[in-house]
Formats: sequence, structure tokens, C-alpha cells
Amino acid sequence: MIVTVASGKGGTGKTTVAVNLALSIKRAYLFDCDVEEPNAHTLIHPKSITIEAVNVPTPVVDQSPCTLCGKCSNFCQFNAIFVGKTGVLVYNEICHSCGGCTLICPEQAISEQPRTVGVIKSSQVDSIFLVFGELNIGEPMAIPIIKSVKEGIVNNAINIIDAPPGTACTVIETMKESDYIVLVTEPTPFGLHDLMMTIDVVNKLGLPFGVVINRSTIGNDDTVKYLTENKIPILMEIPFDRKIAELYSNGRPFVDEIPEYRIKFQKMMKYIKEIVNSGS
Repeated sequence: MIVTVASGKGGTGKTTVAVNLALSIKRAYLFDCDVEEPNAHTLIHPKSITIEAVNVPTPVVDQSPCTLCGKCSNFCQFNAIFVGKTGVLVYNEICHSCGGCTLICPEQAISEQPRTVGVIKSSQVDSIFLVFGELNIGEPMAIPIIKSVKEGIVNNAINIIDAPPGTACTVIETMKESDYIVLVTEPTPFGLHDLMMTIDVVNKLGLPFGVVINRSTIGNDDTVKYLTENKIPILMEIPFDRKIAELYSNGRPFVDEIPEYRIKFQKMMKYIKEIVNSGS
């Protein structure tokens, strides 16, 4: 089973929910797909980490046989290849590694070479198997890293994915193939606005979902009203609690210090399993 924890707004507590949910289960696989700023490991504290480079195929043009015909440039839908009067330029950062330019070149002047865009890090911490990706600074496309992180998903196990914030293609790539989506929000106007945007995305993907309201004792009750009126399940409410905030600031998951929350997360996972198994 794949459970993805997402949110339209950054800073709502996605990672907090994902990590504490994983720790509340006897054995879980935790994947941090927020590859531009992963932070699940700051709460898990892995000591031994395995690092693997993520490479993408990138076109290289041999200028000698090239006739500057322009077919590669015309083919590329992302404008990653520019054919000038005296040579060809490849813009690596916007290349999507489709391989089309190598196939269409009549002179076979284009080949592909691997280019490192980031790394995948993995570690085992007690009953948690953690995988997280890191996109290289300056690289604009996170999708290859996200795909590499998700390659670690295990069949017949509970896989929990910490998604990037927002509703862009990185979030959609992360959510794909999920069995259930846990949306984390906060009861503020910004939180509700971005939650509604994310709900639209999840509905278009046709995935079952529920909402966790973090810092539930601040803001207003508009979020609860919206969820109630639209018959969207509220999976859990986590109050704005000083002890939880202090534990988080010290890099400590609160289920380890406040046992009643471990039980709440276990009940939430039981509910999610029932929904997934029922196919509703």
C-alpha cells in the first residue's frame, strides 16, 4: 500500500505527519520526495547512509558530421537544442532526456551521455527504511530524482511518501500510483485556499483522500466547515501545542514522547486500510 502525505501550502506539517505516521507502524518504508529540500531525515536521524547518483541521458553533438540541418532542433518540444550558423548548442538543464534527437538525426551526429542531476540516499533506522533524494543545486527538474526515490517502493508493505508542497508536476508525479492521499492543512485562509487547489488535483487523479488539520487551535473554523459541507473526512486534528513545537525544533518526533498520538496515528492508518481495501 502506498500512502502519500501532501499539502498545497508549504510549512503545514507534511513531514511531521509522514514521519510520525511511519513511526507509529511496526514496519514502514518512508520516502521523502521533496527532493529540493528533503527533511524527513532530520527527524529520523540515520547514522549510516548509502548514497547513489542519479544520472539522466543527455545529448552530445559531434560537430564534424553535423550538417546543421536543424531537424533535431525542430523536433525538440522543449527548445533544448539550438542550431546556429556554425554549430549546435545543447541546453542540458531543459533537456527532458527523451532521446528523440538521437533518433531523428540523419547523420547520427548525436549521442547520449549520462549526466548527474542529484543523489538518492537510503538508510535503515530501527523499523523504518528511509529513502530520500537530493536535487543538485542549479538543476531545475526534480522529476528524475522523484522517480528514482519511488523505485524503492516495496510490494506487500506499507509505503509512506512525503510529497513536495504545491500542486505542480512534481506533486502529481509523487502522487501517481498512490492508494490513498493524506492532505495536511492548517485552519487559515492561505491553508484553506491551497488545500482546495490540492483537492482539485487529487480529484482529477481519482484518488481517495482525507485531511489532517495541523495547528487546529489557531485560525478560524472555515476549513472544518468546508470539509464538512463537502463530506471530506477529517482524519486527525493536531492542536497548536508548545510541547509538540519544542520536540520538532529539537528534531524529535512527538509520538515518541506523547504516546496517545501514536495510538491516533495507528487508528488513522487502520481507517485508511479499510478505505483502500473496500475500494471506495
